[in-house]
Amino acid sequence: MPSSKQEVMREIVRCGKDPVYFCNNYAKIAHPMRGLITFDMYGFQEETLRNFNRDRFNVILKARQLGISTTVAAYVCWMMLFHRDKNVLVVATKLGTATNLVKKIKAIHKNLPSWLKISEISVDNRTSFELNNGSQVKASSTSGDAGRSEALSLLVVDEAAFVEGMEELWAGLYPTLSTGGRCIALSTPNGVGNWFHKTYTEAEESKNDFKTLRLPWSVHPERDQAWFEKETRNMSKREIAQELECNFNASGETVVHGDDLKRIVDGSREPIHRTGFDRNYWIWEEPKENNDYLLVADVARGDGSDFSVAQVFDTQSMVQVAEYQGKITPDRFAPLLFSIGNEYNNALLVIENNSLGIGVLSRMQEMEYKNLYYSVKSTHEYVDEVTAEAIGAVPGFTMSMKTRPLVIAKFEEFVRNKLITINSMRLANEIKTFVWHNGRPQAMRSYNDDLVIASSIGCWVRDTALTINKREVEYKKALLTGISVSKTTLNTKIRGQHGFNEKKTTFKGTDGRTHDLSWIIKG
Repeated sequence: MPSSKQEVMREIVRCGKDPVYFCNNYAKIAHPMRGLITFDMYGFQEETLRNFNRDRFNVILKARQLGISTTVAAYVCWMMLFHRDKNVLVVATKLGTATNLVKKIKAIHKNLPSWLKISEISVDNRTSFELNNGSQVKASSTSGDAGRSEALSLLVVDEAAFVEGMEELWAGLYPTLSTGGRCIALSTPNGVGNWFHKTYTEAEESKNDFKTLRLPWSVHPERDQAWFEKETRNMSKREIAQELECNFNASGETVVHGDDLKRIVDGSREPIHRTGFDRNYWIWEEPKENNDYLLVADVARGDGSDFSVAQVFDTQSMVQVAEYQGKITPDRFAPLLFSIGNEYNNALLVIENNSLGIGVLSRMQEMEYKNLYYSVKSTHEYVDEVTAEAIGAVPGFTMSMKTRPLVIAKFEEFVRNKLITINSMRLANEIKTFVWHNGRPQAMRSYNDDLVIASSIGCWVRDTALTINKREVEYKKALLTGISVSKTTLNTKIRGQHGFNEKKTTFKGTDGRTHDLSWIIKG
């Protein structure tokens, strides 16, 4: 304790200028084993505190139990104590989480030496804490409206990766920081695609004003490999990634496992061609003369948030060779699919037969596309065109409450067992945000899953078309894999048979004129 009034004043001034000095010497915290102790910070905690004081916006990716929440509490206490009229808001998914941080702030102030309490408490309740210098801190859940109508000096978002609707919350609170307010967003990871992940990754690329700090378990000087092995003995890979390793990809509830997701992202590559009339048709491999291909399409209106998409796979290897994703109307999508399919050796064309898909399917029949996918409506069994006409099977693939989980499970199986090669970063990005939500696999809010669904249907068709309908297994192998099933020379004029390779890029329209479509994919 300073022995004179002059020493007291010098110490107060020093504390006011340096939050690290203040914390290391006078901030007391409750240790679970040692009781009330001085917050003698580790190096990484000091770095974090200096970042708070230097940078206006901070986003911190952290492991659990590193004392970062305590560091935030100490910083807020220092800010309120040595600055007048500071308005601090702490938000979290649950009000209890936010109030716990406020509780830590109050405890640090309570245990300061009396001569350092230059501002006394004027308001003290469960959710708020105010000093007589006008500085205050409030706790709020993310569902509340606190802070949205007042200027904030500091916004603290605790466990930001777990806050649902954080995009809307940030849109509402960001204007309250316009007069120089600061923000601290901290969290363990919770997969990709959420506000916290986007903010952190964009900050790494200098696309926003946030400064990043990554704090995995290993930054703690008292934790070594032996500690890690003991700590993780009963933890899942996902728990380890989330709680300790600061691994976005492996931490979330993604349908595809984090390890497989990393492999997909690392394996994606630029196409050799970006073509088509809108440059959204990407090609990684040109068609090979003797290969069979699978073309899967999902049709959208051409406006709004959904895309019309098409995936092209080599049927034998399931290597992704081409992909389309664009805001295109169904009447323009049909001739594009016609051209792509013919370009890839009359690829087996699978179109989801929803309301918009039916129109495109009808158009493909009018254009006399040579290799459409038909299925039995009751069993979703694949049949050829001739059989379809005889038994009344429907063109296209029917997505339903029954088939959706099946095709997605098939996609996950193909990815997990390395039975599919994904080249597209667009598809990889969708897989990142394709998650389990209330037991249902779907895209995260404000993201799309059109490419994932088309790829999933492709895996399902690839697998089932080769294993279902045993009466025609030989035919299906010839159709989908190009494997010779007979010594008899096949009639190459029979639609759907291997060897039928009439690359048709023209069709006769309803106006009676012949139309050349080669420009669509060559544009």
